[in-house]
Amino acid sequence: MKLKNAPNFVKRSLVAMVAAVSLGMAGCGSAAEDDSNIPDGTGVTVYKNGSIYTVNPENPSAEAVVITDGVITFVGNNSDVVQFETDTAQVIDLAGKMMMPGFHDVHIHPIESGSENTHFSIDTFETNPENFIPAVKQAAQQFPNAQWLIGYGHDIYNLLKAQRNPVEILDDAVSDRPVIIMEQTSHSMWVNSKALEMIGYSKDTPDPVGGVIMKDEKTGLPNGILIDNAGEVAMSVAMEATPDFIQVDYEGMVYYTLPELAKHGITSIVDARAYWKRGHLDVWNQLEQANQLTVRASVGLWAYPEDNDVEQLAKLKSLYRDDANSFLRINQIKLYSDGIPSNTTAAMKTPYEFDLLGLEGNKGLNYFTQARLTNYISELEATGFDFHIHSIGDRGIHEALNAIEDAGSDQGRHRLTHIEILDPVDTPRFAQLNVTADLQVAGDFTDPSHWGEMIDLIGAAKSDNLVPIKSLQEAGARVTLSSDWSVSPFNPFIGLQNAVTRAPQNLSMEDALAAYTINSAYVMRQENKVGSIEVGKEADLVVLDQNILTIDPTKIKQTKILQTLLKGKEVFRSSGFNL
Repeated sequence: MKLKNAPNFVKRSLVAMVAAVSLGMAGCGSAAEDDSNIPDGTGVTVYKNGSIYTVNPENPSAEAVVITDGVITFVGNNSDVVQFETDTAQVIDLAGKMMMPGFHDVHIHPIESGSENTHFSIDTFETNPENFIPAVKQAAQQFPNAQWLIGYGHDIYNLLKAQRNPVEILDDAVSDRPVIIMEQTSHSMWVNSKALEMIGYSKDTPDPVGGVIMKDEKTGLPNGILIDNAGEVAMSVAMEATPDFIQVDYEGMVYYTLPELAKHGITSIVDARAYWKRGHLDVWNQLEQANQLTVRASVGLWAYPEDNDVEQLAKLKSLYRDDANSFLRINQIKLYSDGIPSNTTAAMKTPYEFDLLGLEGNKGLNYFTQARLTNYISELEATGFDFHIHSIGDRGIHEALNAIEDAGSDQGRHRLTHIEILDPVDTPRFAQLNVTADLQVAGDFTDPSHWGEMIDLIGAAKSDNLVPIKSLQEAGARVTLSSDWSVSPFNPFIGLQNAVTRAPQNLSMEDALAAYTINSAYVMRQENKVGSIEVGKEADLVVLDQNILTIDPTKIKQTKILQTLLKGKEVFRSSGFNL
């Protein structure tokens, strides 16, 4: 899922601001200060007088840390650290500030969300699609050379309530070139007639695997709404026709996404949907080759549901890359078991309360069936891939767990993500199968106060316990917390606050911090390298402006990062933090 929330003007200003600046210092607010004491990852750096939370249960707190050539060589108290305060050491007084391991976001869409390949956005609060016509016309005038006009922001239910077919509305705005507008969730697309023609969708086109081409009940013609993979296929056609789309994606990473991640203390990420046919690997490789990575990144290769399995499996195997000493690893597979409940495509054990799409049984759909999932895991786990499986409905979750169990191996570090509607019978299976539960609670829509909004779709019983992080934790599951940016903000303090306050499905602060650090390091196969503050680990560390362990939990999201270190090198510093 994707929600584009970074305004273009913001990104353009960032481009202008940092274009001539090395990314190693991008986003730092300390240009006016003496740079001689800035940690560069070499030599000895001593941090003392801190409130240091290590995420190491054997030694959870400390006052001082010593970093030598990017590696932690001491964790302890102020009295013992004195021996390291030599004339050649950099000594930084934390003055009581909190230090902790850098955050991991193991479900994020960094390339998609930070790119300017989307030309325009429409008002998500507008309920009458007819009122979008002027905005689409204006975008067409603003981008006269765009082969495809790409937008974002509609709501599918507003389209369905319109007096005319959605395709007719969009045709009134632009008819001479294709237009595609992504829904807020990314699980549907709104297109005009020209787009349907370019894609090859007609009255006689069957639904693609994992998707639905919605059609007019009277004429049988496509009505302009493409559900799930039908929309994904359409967007791929649009992107491939966009000149320089790879370069635009690259610039979005360099000038927006990477600096913003560093600013928010995120030192490791998983690209949760790398479209390798769309140039995403080219972007990652360029970043690595230019030494511009300010995060450790594991790339989740997208498994295209419509592709031939034999050919795709061979291709995915050829793309595998897993150098533990590199900041870039291509060692995960991202695929969808199902869709989402809001458009009735999440795979459910019982029928939805109303029939939106005319799917057989009205129980959602599968991008990948259980049998295909089993095959993919069996084939790719041996290569070294870990699986990151989108599973939202109770049937989708059940089938994904079955596939992992049926694959019959304990080599993988697989995880299911989202886990919104969970049958209690499957709760203990996460621990039993060593499957990580990856959950997103940064979005307001995941708060228990919003559970009632799902009653009309899935009934009261299933709506009453969405995203059950506490239940999974208590059942022994390894829990990770992530953002799914840009569906939700990637600011980890929003996720932390929501995680500890969303009773009855809440976590302790210690468990929430573990979910964002050491647990996530495990699913990235780097828990022996980062994720906690221990001697011998590399210094991916952050300094906070307040102690989130002691403040009012409702104030956590106000926390700011003062400094971010990646292997001992400063990649962000707030202007308010003087060394």
